[in-house]
Amino acid sequence: MSFQDKVVIVTGGANGIGRCIAKYYGRLKAKVVVGDVDITAGEDLIKEIKEDGGVANFIKVDVCKPANIKELIEDTVELYGGIDILINNVGISLWKSPYELAVDEWDLVINTNLRSYFLAAREAAKYMKTKGGGAIVNIASTRGLMSEENSEAYAASKGGIIALTHALTASFSKDGIRVNCISPGWIETKDYEGLRQIDHTQHFSQRVGTPDDIAKACIFLTGEDNDFINGENIVIDGGMTKKMIYER
Repeated sequence: MSFQDKVVIVTGGANGIGRCIAKYYGRLKAKVVVGDVDITAGEDLIKEIKEDGGVANFIKVDVCKPANIKELIEDTVELYGGIDILINNVGISLWKSPYELAVDEWDLVINTNLRSYFLAAREAAKYMKTKGGGAIVNIASTRGLMSEENSEAYAASKGGIIALTHALTASFSKDGIRVNCISPGWIETKDYEGLRQIDHTQHFSQRVGTPDDIAKACIFLTGEDNDFINGENIVIDGGMTKKMIYER
C-alpha cells in the first residue's frame, strides 16, 4: 500500500496511540498533520518524523472549540492542498460515580470524544469529496461495547463513535469517502515492561496490546486497495471481548 504524498490528519496525535499512528504514516511518506493541545509533545513528534525522512506539521487545536477544528482542516488544506485521510483519535476519560458526575464533566467528555469526531469528519469530508473521496478512521473503544462501573460518560462517548461511524458511512458513501472505526482494548502506552504476567495471559492473544497494533490497523483500513471495508467497527483487544468470565 502506497501513502506517498497522501495528506493525513491525526487528532490527539502528540501522545500515546495517536503518536504511533502519526509516525507510521510518516514512515510511509505521507504528509502528516498532528492536531493536539500538547505543543511540547507535538513539536517533538514532528522533529522525530522529519528526522526519519518524513513530512509533518503540528497544529495546536482544542477540539472542544468547533472553530479550532475548522481551522485545523483549513490550515491543512492551505499547507498541502487537500486531505486524503482523517484519523479521529483524540480522547479523554473520566471515572466518576453517576451520582456525582456533573453536567459540565459529562459535556467535556462528550464534546471531546464524540462531538469533535463529527465536526472533524464533516469539515474534512468537504475537501475530500472535491478530490474524489478519502478515508476516515474513528478510534472508539471496547468500552463502547461493555463496561465497568463509573464509566458512563466515557462509555456513552465511545458507543456514540461506533454509531456515528456507520451513520457517516451512509451519508458520505456517494462522495467516495469511506468511514471505519477501531475499538481498542487494553493498549499499554507507557510502561509495557512493568505489566504483570496475569495482565498478558488474561488475553486470548497472551499479551497486552501496543499502539503499533492500532497503527497497523489504521494503515490497513485507509489503504486504497481495501475500499470494500466500509462502516465497520474493528475490535482489536486480543480476544478479551470474546472471553466468557464467571465467578466460581
